[in-house]
Amino acid sequence: MEQRKKLGEIFVAQGIITEKTVTRVLALSALLGRRFGTILEEMTLITGEELAAALAIQYGCKVVNGLENHEYPPELLELIPVEVAMNNLLFPLKRDGNKLALAMADPTDTKVMSNIAYDNGLVIVPVIASRKEINAAICKHYLGRDSTPSEQKTILLVDDDYDQRKSLSELFGKNGYRVVVAQDGMDGFKAVIAEKPHVIIAAKQLPKLDAFGLFDALQKLTETKFIPVILITDALTTDEEERIFEKGFYDCIVKPLRDVTLLTRVKRAHFFFDHHYRLI
Repeated sequence: MEQRKKLGEIFVAQGIITEKTVTRVLALSALLGRRFGTILEEMTLITGEELAAALAIQYGCKVVNGLENHEYPPELLELIPVEVAMNNLLFPLKRDGNKLALAMADPTDTKVMSNIAYDNGLVIVPVIASRKEINAAICKHYLGRDSTPSEQKTILLVDDDYDQRKSLSELFGKNGYRVVVAQDGMDGFKAVIAEKPHVIIAAKQLPKLDAFGLFDALQKLTETKFIPVILITDALTTDEEERIFEKGFYDCIVKPLRDVTLLTRVKRAHFFFDHHYRLI
């Protein structure tokens, strides 16, 4: 079997990056335990389209663009549940008999493809698309929302307490923030994908998916893993506080909530997003 070309070799041959850059980014990839191509894209050394094209060369697949501009029958979308699509950046393109053309950003995740094929009795035909393309398609065709992020500073409030959602929405709204709300962790995850918030404020206890489950889901995606998440809780022990910060939450606020504390913490979190989101 012919050995696949390495991504670095492809980019160097195309004149996109140098061999020295490949060496340095490979070292960073090993240090962080993250994918070489993902780091290149985050550092803006390559575009999402260039990464998709290189992966297509590497794996002998086609590249697809403009996913959100086409129509897809409901029965096709039902083959890939929205949670699976969001967590794995997958989008079903076309079914032809027992074959399913499946757009993906990461063709190395063969386990997910195998599970989809087994569960539906299908043969998966992988097609490469950029993360941006797949996200846009998921937003439009699964979530029914526009994928264009707002230029206004955006806060996502995830809380099943209506009164608290209302009061916090009013507080942040009158202080110049765009506020998006969700009643449970799963709706919160969908809102993150669709609305691209700069800061997330989440109650610790949530229906369907608690704040820890929501945080874990966000960590799986490059586009969401660095969004600062502020946890709101009724009480906090030393052990719980240690667990929260070790897990990676940006901040934790204990009730009763004070306006000045909330506004100061959110302002600091926005500063972090603006200055560090693409640099970690």
